[in-house]
Amino acid sequence: MQVCEHQIPRLLAIDDSELIHRLLKSRLRGERLEIHAAMTAEEGLEMARALLPEVILLDIDLPDQNGVDVLRELKTDSTTHDIPVIFVSGSTDADARVRGLDMGAHDFVAKPFDMAELKARIRSAVRICLLIKMLAQRAQIDGLTGLWNRACFDQRLKQEFAEATRYGRDLSLILCDLDHFKTLNDDHGHPFGDQVLEDFAEILSSGRGGDVPCRYGGEEFVVILPDTPADEAMIAANRYREAIRNMRWEEHPDVQSTASFGVADLKCLSEVSTEHLVDAADKALYQAKQQGRDRVCLAGQSDQNDLKLSA
Repeated sequence: MQVCEHQIPRLLAIDDSELIHRLLKSRLRGERLEIHAAMTAEEGLEMARALLPEVILLDIDLPDQNGVDVLRELKTDSTTHDIPVIFVSGSTDADARVRGLDMGAHDFVAKPFDMAELKARIRSAVRICLLIKMLAQRAQIDGLTGLWNRACFDQRLKQEFAEATRYGRDLSLILCDLDHFKTLNDDHGHPFGDQVLEDFAEILSSGRGGDVPCRYGGEEFVVILPDTPADEAMIAANRYREAIRNMRWEEHPDVQSTASFGVADLKCLSEVSTEHLVDAADKALYQAKQQGRDRVCLAGQSDQNDLKLSA
């Protein structure tokens, strides 16, 4: 998985001097940076929230707002809180620098720039930003399967739900559970059970590129399917079902593992919310279990025996 969606780190310079912006673009050309310019505090704050750059160069002396106040807004906004900010000033006012550093500024450079020093400080800030992103990402990854964990699922589902409801897009959810997993653990040991979980996670990861497979907890998994109606989600779920059913393990050739699946989309909900979407998929999964396992059930449909595909 990539630590950062953008291969080239982005630098946002908030400064009211066009000369400074031209200088930065010229002298930082070889630094492999995507450079963005804002002339005012208001424009800089808007761009910071939209771009989420890896580093911000912030002039203390802006025409419309003090740089210290801009820093305060950046640090109190959860979306921009972790972006390293390097204060820039031609002033000798030590108090402003101290206040900025106390408020969480990453560093300070004086005008006129020593370009070698500025480049080194920018590189340091970018490294710290990427490290923070990497650690945050690792905290959202399940240690056994390598899939996104429950915390990441909750966050990502809210994001996808907001996008789908705002723009009228489809959104489906697959909730799946390995059948008789406790018995498999008891009969063959937890190391083999872990192997089955890892292999099932690999199957889920081999699906469509835009889908988001996550470990929901224990032997239960969930897949978010953006821009996907229920009928397409059913097809995807049955592919997963067949794949795990056909899986074989050299050390236990007699073992066959199966899984049950519940599918729901926004159109099947009487009340549209993330909680109701998860609940609908969970009820469909329960129905699949009740009907004999190793099958896919769609939320809102009572008789779904025909949805089980023969292997």
